[in-house]
Amino acid sequence: MRYLCIYKPAKAEGGPPTEEEMEKMGKYIEQSFKEGTLLATEGCLSSSLGARVRKTNGQFKVIDGPFTEAKEIVGGFAIINAKSKEDAIRITKDFLNIAGDGETEIRQLYEQPAK
Repeated sequence: MRYLCIYKPAKAEGGPPTEEEMEKMGKYIEQSFKEGTLLATEGCLSSSLGARVRKTNGQFKVIDGPFTEAKEIVGGFAIINAKSKEDAIRITKDFLNIAGDGETEIRQLYEQPAK
């Protein structure tokens, strides 16, 4: 089963990771790709470069970044391959042990049934 993992770091936006943090995460990502648990991943640039688009009652509202609330900041995403929701939680805990404090939302992705 594939899951989308949306990571929201607890720390304020803008501080780049240290060289040691980059090295640890790089090793984790490489190993996860080799194991087949990680299918895709990307980090997000500053929210000051982004926008939110909302549609309500047929009307669009665009809100330009930056977004100030830490809980609103998406730091990155991953698509993982897991045997179950529990396995996806285990994989996410492994990631957070390296990434540090924060929250990751896990959502199972729809897969077309085999014909």
